[in-house]
Amino acid sequence: MRTKVSKIASVFIPLLLGFGLIYYQYTTLSVEELNKIKFCFQKANYFYIFLSLIISLFGYWARAYRWKYSLQHLGYQTNFKNDFMSVCVSYFMNLTIPRSGEITRAALLKKYENVPFDKGFGTIVAERIVDLILFLLFVGLAFVLQFEKLYNFIKEKIAFEKIILFGIIGLFLGIVFLLIWIYAEWKIIKKIKNKFSGLIEGMLSIVMMKDKWKYIFFSFLIWFSYLLMFYIPIYALPETENIGFDIVIMGFIFGSLAVGFTNGGLGAYPLAIAMIFSLYGISNEIGTAFGWLAWTSQTILTIILGLLSYAFLPLYNKK
Repeated sequence: MRTKVSKIASVFIPLLLGFGLIYYQYTTLSVEELNKIKFCFQKANYFYIFLSLIISLFGYWARAYRWKYSLQHLGYQTNFKNDFMSVCVSYFMNLTIPRSGEITRAALLKKYENVPFDKGFGTIVAERIVDLILFLLFVGLAFVLQFEKLYNFIKEKIAFEKIILFGIIGLFLGIVFLLIWIYAEWKIIKKIKNKFSGLIEGMLSIVMMKDKWKYIFFSFLIWFSYLLMFYIPIYALPETENIGFDIVIMGFIFGSLAVGFTNGGLGAYPLAIAMIFSLYGISNEIGTAFGWLAWTSQTILTIILGLLSYAFLPLYNKK
């Protein structure tokens, strides 16, 4: 019963939060601002939106192509079309239940390529670790470019004593978790450690694989395509076409964080973009319009590719 409630909550809480953010954003905008957003959609140059979608397709391809290197290291020669369609379905699933796409991708690989679930999932976990490292590189770049602005913003909003307190609490909780993980004999801890036995091989596949430099190259290629997917649409609106690279980086970072906050960034993505752009003097309605243009176009592509891939996978693999 508890598991069922947990599953239902994992689906509906982010969804309700997303709709709540949409409602909040809608009610805080004036009629004039709403009309300006509507006008932005009408006058937008959709050539740049479609160009960003082409880059997005390239990102899907690069992620599927990168996957083959870690799978080959484990001794599995998978069909690239199955890999690509599994990636497309996983992106679509993340729109329904956050982070469910990884499980779905490993399950599809098991079904159509007979790769053990734990090993396939291990390679996906390894991908997420690499993706996190690359994302942190973007955060570091933004921190360097925007150090003074970020410092002044944090100084105004958060007292220095609170920052120190949060740091001490975080360090304490980290040490407690580490001690529990190493020394605890709890049944749940042992069960989790046993599960890791199948994941470790997949995660180590990056370090030990023959083509690790190709894997790393495609990892950078994926994130470069993500950045382009965000950068190109700025030319769709006259009010955003001249914004600087520093603003693009900040918008890209907070937009990426918002995607994981609700179902595919529903409600959270446009709100995050509008908030970040407002720090640089871009009006709320323009930031909101840009956020909805970028988010809606990418979400429509994700839904189309996901549904088509889900339909074609069994047909393509029909014996």
